[in-house]
Amino acid sequence: MSDSEGYPTQEDLDFITNWKFTDGVPCLIDHLQGIWWYADWGFKLTGKRILKLELHTGGWSGNEDIIHALSSTMFWSLYWGKSVRGGHYYFVIKPIKK
Repeated sequence: MSDSEGYPTQEDLDFITNWKFTDGVPCLIDHLQGIWWYADWGFKLTGKRILKLELHTGGWSGNEDIIHALSSTMFWSLYWGKSVRGGHYYFVIKPIKK
C-alpha cells in the first residue's frame, strides 16, 4: 500500500527485499502491481506459460525505490532480462524445471 502521496511505504519495500522464492512469484508480482505508481502504463504482464514483465518507472522516484529493492532479490537474479536507459526493466519468467 502506498502512502498518501503515492510512494511505497518502508513496509512495502521491506516486503520486496525480504521476499523469498518459496513465497511464490505470483505473490511478489501482485505486490509490485499493487504499489506501482501509474501501473496502467508502467506495469505490463503478458504471457501464460512464460510470463513477460515490463516495469517502466516513468521517472517517478517511488518506482525507482521499488526497482532498487527488487534488484537485490532472487527474483532479479533469476528473471531479469534487460534494463534500458530511462527506467525500463524487462523480466522473463519461465517455469522452473524440477
